[in-house]
Amino acid sequence: MYTTYHLKSAQEVSTDILDAIKATFKSKPITIIVEEDVSDFELTTDMKAVLDDRLQEDEGTYLTAEESVSQLNKKYGL
Repeated sequence: MYTTYHLKSAQEVSTDILDAIKATFKSKPITIIVEEDVSDFELTTDMKAVLDDRLQEDEGTYLTAEESVSQLNKKYGL
């Protein structure tokens, strides 16, 4: 079982959250991972180049998302 807490700031960490964790998991072993929420994703130059190349592709050879996933499943067993 897992629980995710999304906080706007580290300042929002309170004893209430810790008490909720203790109540939920009781004496079970737990792991706490803290990571910065990075929501300002920027494309790299390489990513932009790939997207630009895709825009230049012939629409006649276009694959839907479903077809792409199907081919990846066949090739890589995803």
